[in-house]
Amino acid sequence: MNRQRAQQIVESPDMKHVSFNGTRVYIQHVDEESETARIYPLDDPSQEKTVSLNELHEE
Repeated sequence: MNRQRAQQIVESPDMKHVSFNGTRVYIQHVDEESETARIYPLDDPSQEKTVSLNELHEE
């Protein structure tokens, strides 16, 4: 996923379908400098992690 699209998803009031390794996730924050995102699985918000934007896919 490119940085601009990830930022649009973060700022959108609508829930978008984004996945990481086949799991639907919520993007909390995009770090434009490092091109990473802070995410967590929709079914387990306690499992936050930082991943490369290249690993995120919009469905």
